[in-house]
Amino acid sequence: MQIDAATRLKRDPTALPPNEICAALARRLRAETRGEVLFDAASRGRYATDASIYQIMPAGVFVPTSADEVATALAIARELQVPVLPRGGGTSQCGQTTGAALVIDCSKHLRRVLAVDVEQRTATVEPGLVLDHLNAQLKPHGLWFPVDVSTSAQATLGGMAGNNSCGSRSIAYGNMVHNVLGASAWLGDGSLLDFGPVAGLHGRAAQIAEHVRSLAQEHQAEIAARWPKLLRRVGGYNLDIFNNQSERPYTGDGSVNLAHLLVGSEGTLAFTRSLTLQLAPLPKAKVLGVVNFPSFHAAMDAAQHIVALGPTAVELVDRTMIELSLANPAFRTVIETALIGLPAAILLVEFNGDTKPPLQAKLKDLDALIGDLGLTNAVVAMADDAPQKALWEVRKAGLNIMMSLKGDGKPVSFIEDCAVPLQHLAEYTDALTEVFARHGTRGTWYAHASVGTLHVRPILDMRRDGALKMRAIADEAAALVRKFKGAYSGEHGDGLCRGEWIEWQFGPALNEAFRAIKAEMDPAGLFNPGKMIDPPRMDDGALFRFAPPTAPKPYRRIELKPVLDWSSWNVQADPVTEQTSAPGSGGDSTGGLAKAVEMCNNNGHCRKFDAGTMCPSYRVTRDEQHLTRGRANTLRLALSGQLGPHAFTSDAVAEAMDLCVGCKGCRRDCPTGVDMAKMKIEFLAHYTARHGRSVKDRLIGALPDIAPFASRVPWLVNLRNRVPLARRLGERWLGLAAARSLPAWRRDTFWRARPAGLAKRDEVLDAAASGGKAVVLFVDTFNGYFDSENARAAAHVLQAAGYLVHAVHKGDGGAHCCGRTLLASGQVDAARVKLGALLGALLPFARANLAIVGLEPSCLLTLRDEALVLGFGESAERVARAAQLFEEFVADEIKAGRFALELKPAGAPILLHGHCHQKAFGAVEPILEVLRLIPGAQPELIDSSCCGMAGSFGYEAKHHAVSMQMAEAALLPAIRRRPEAIVVADGTSCRHQIADGAQREALHVARLLERLLA
Repeated sequence: MQIDAATRLKRDPTALPPNEICAALARRLRAETRGEVLFDAASRGRYATDASIYQIMPAGVFVPTSADEVATALAIARELQVPVLPRGGGTSQCGQTTGAALVIDCSKHLRRVLAVDVEQRTATVEPGLVLDHLNAQLKPHGLWFPVDVSTSAQATLGGMAGNNSCGSRSIAYGNMVHNVLGASAWLGDGSLLDFGPVAGLHGRAAQIAEHVRSLAQEHQAEIAARWPKLLRRVGGYNLDIFNNQSERPYTGDGSVNLAHLLVGSEGTLAFTRSLTLQLAPLPKAKVLGVVNFPSFHAAMDAAQHIVALGPTAVELVDRTMIELSLANPAFRTVIETALIGLPAAILLVEFNGDTKPPLQAKLKDLDALIGDLGLTNAVVAMADDAPQKALWEVRKAGLNIMMSLKGDGKPVSFIEDCAVPLQHLAEYTDALTEVFARHGTRGTWYAHASVGTLHVRPILDMRRDGALKMRAIADEAAALVRKFKGAYSGEHGDGLCRGEWIEWQFGPALNEAFRAIKAEMDPAGLFNPGKMIDPPRMDDGALFRFAPPTAPKPYRRIELKPVLDWSSWNVQADPVTEQTSAPGSGGDSTGGLAKAVEMCNNNGHCRKFDAGTMCPSYRVTRDEQHLTRGRANTLRLALSGQLGPHAFTSDAVAEAMDLCVGCKGCRRDCPTGVDMAKMKIEFLAHYTARHGRSVKDRLIGALPDIAPFASRVPWLVNLRNRVPLARRLGERWLGLAAARSLPAWRRDTFWRARPAGLAKRDEVLDAAASGGKAVVLFVDTFNGYFDSENARAAAHVLQAAGYLVHAVHKGDGGAHCCGRTLLASGQVDAARVKLGALLGALLPFARANLAIVGLEPSCLLTLRDEALVLGFGESAERVARAAQLFEEFVADEIKAGRFALELKPAGAPILLHGHCHQKAFGAVEPILEVLRLIPGAQPELIDSSCCGMAGSFGYEAKHHAVSMQMAEAALLPAIRRRPEAIVVADGTSCRHQIADGAQREALHVARLLERLLA
């Protein structure tokens, strides 16, 4: 019998249990487990969405610390008749992991590899383990799990099994269902069963197998008639395991494995405790051929012929994705290597095997085939591993790249995974393009041309008429799928957007068979109701994240006057012409700020640990709250009034933003361009305006003004570092960690002991006018008053290379300030004054085409970032174009043949730690180029995220522990492993963290060069 909650949700998919039931659920979970119990509105809101267009508030969220706690939670939920929704990385694109239920997040703690059998090539894992993390542990054994989904850095194995994920190489390795050997899972009644080969089952598992077998036999004719004869068919339940209707057998010996019934069931039949997976040998060699096509039709038509060559992957990148990649600094140089001109589409064709030579012969076969199809010189051959890997990363980021389109219109997923036989692929895509045009839009295309499953997303505005167009396009697309005997659901599952199409695909008789399976395994309807069985309409406006005006609760934005300029996010893109209109108001004063926040598509690219910078705090806590996605969701909910009328300046939002270190990693790493560092400045300005600022924030913000006076009495202000009582009092009164030393003040600042030979203002302007070598040095507060030797070194090195050097300063001889310390605490108006003065001083040099060179990444790059959104207009843009970090300037001058130095060998290996802002602006490679000037130097970049200091963050008592955890994640261990190495770090706070945590001195690159001057 269905529980009351399931019946209620059938009528209203967003209906929550009564408040008293939710309160009892939270109370019992807290009393009976050690897991995290998250029932506040902001936490629930962060779990209300996945990577789909849908949003449903859950009853609450539970983050278990062990499998036993999952069993306890299931028992409590069953007793209180509250539905349960299992969740991994929350990257589902069809709404599978959204629902009015108790969400159980397995990704934080249930992520162990339980066993690996190298001989049998199997692994048993917990459901919250991320695919890339499994493969990292398998690599030393020469094995991998080959269902290589594009979200491999975020997707959990449990979620992949739930969706029957496929990946780019399914043509060679099959789907998830072909690679799962067994599963241990709880049923709704609390029993824990082992699902595996039917011949070995007993008890309740055997009973289930017999029930499903009888259904398969009863509906054998319907299965034969209606089951898509394609590899890519993931709709409904896998009833065909007893009829072997799949193009690829589920098991090599033809036997039936009941675990395959759970694969693709989207958490509606059971709750996975563990999975046993079939592994594959790691390919020893790979080559890649990139085929450039003058038309999209030609690419689609060629796919069937290319597959005949036996590749392991044939992946599409269309013109829209190419252009968006070219516009993204993280992808531009990579995608350029694959292009011949500007093609309409490219196909990435991969071959793998034991050695390269036979594979290179395959590339010649590919080139010959493309020539036979009428295209000459259309293939870019990539035999080396590095460029192949880089290009695959661009392809893997395809969804996020597509979602980087600005404006309210976004590529929307609902017919994304329709699969058709390859011989019909070109005809199908042509017809679907005509469908889009009839409805005033166009589609973005990418992904699996090898198996006839293209990820196509029409661009729709879901806030306005998107739902109406969505329904009409879906109906016409379905007709095409039926015409070409395809599958409506080909990869990402059913969820909310394709659940209603299950009966359309399989017919009423098989749909009732699916219902019978659900009733047998989950008679109380405990697991993920509203998915697979009795799903809502795909276009029910009440379910949309951006509910249209016709919905019961339409999506609206609160009135808010931003302090930063977000107008660039207000552009409107025409879905057909691709032209953009001028920035508008967005319909309210919040305008571009809200749209910038809404750029987060929840795909979870920020949930990663082994590449890039973002998100350093999440890497430590593994909490959704401290993830770029979690923060963006919190801001979106607040800006749309869903957390209350004054939520934007509430403590709930403050808690979500608290561990954002402003690293700007998301500015570069997030393919949709969510700039959380800038959003934090905006938030802090409003929050502190309402709640006031602490003494600490005022003190740190005023640091540039204090510096000239404190440097006159360094013995006094440095007492804090030497006197334990002063440290303790500083922690109590100011919140500065007693365990952390503060930067030492000094009398011999750069401004009191300027290096000899500095040029005057007019001298460098005259030199610039005559084409001479001249440069302007911007000496920031930190390198001017604390690490003055860096500024002197930079001046000395530039002079040694033949440049006139002028250090810009105020009229009283002091330092100009970029306002960084003020921006970090939301003091935007005060920062604007400081920046205005600095820009005024720098503008004459910028107009004279002189380079403005800075040493501290966070300060210099403020001129290229925040200064552009503070209302300074053309003057800020002019200065931004002239502003360069020391290493950027030197690297550019080397390339221009203008920079030469005689340097001595370093005499030791060189390790480089890149400042987060350097990484965000692509300024790490220039440091490596400069370090390679040193004879014999082979500098190594430490693969690390944020050092953990992030300006004042690491000095604060409440953040000290997290700061050290960030540093210990990669940076400090890497330095300790190389005691003989010279450590280079351009960031002031980075050097301080290295000194505190590893007891090692790190040098600014300018200082190292000065030491090695011959």
